[in-house]
Amino acid sequence: MSKTKYGNKKVVHDGITFDSAMEAKYYDLLKQLQAQGIVTSFELQPRFVLLPKFEKNGKKYREIGYNADFTVHYADGHTEVVDIKGMVTQQFELRKKLFEYRYPHELKLLTYSKIDGGWITHDDLKKARKARKQAKVG
Repeated sequence: MSKTKYGNKKVVHDGITFDSAMEAKYYDLLKQLQAQGIVTSFELQPRFVLLPKFEKNGKKYREIGYNADFTVHYADGHTEVVDIKGMVTQQFELRKKLFEYRYPHELKLLTYSKIDGGWITHDDLKKARKARKQAKVG
C-alpha cells in the first residue's frame, strides 16, 4: 500500500482511493448524511484555482491550485469545502488564506478525535487540548 507525503497509508474504499483512512471514514459519514437528506450531494477532490497562471517580464508563472478533499452541498442551501487533516502545515495555512480571500464557501479543517467525541475542527481540537493540559497543571 502506498503512502502519502505525510506518512498516511492510502486506502481503497468503495473503489475510490483516499489519502487516509480518516478521509474514507468521513466519506462514509457523508453517505449517511446524504441518505438522511441532510446532504444533497458532495464531490471528491474538488480543485480550486488560488492564483491563475500569469506572465511577467517574459517569465511564465504556473497557477497555484488547491485540491480539497470534499465539497459538500447541504439541503439548507449552504456549501462547505472540507479538508481532512491530521496536521496543518505552513504551506497549507497559506493556501487556506488564499482560498478564504478568493472563495465564498467555508473551508472546514476536520480531524477525528475519539477523546473529543469524533469529528472536530482543528481550531476546536487545539482549544480542547489546551483545556486538558491546563486541567492537568491546575
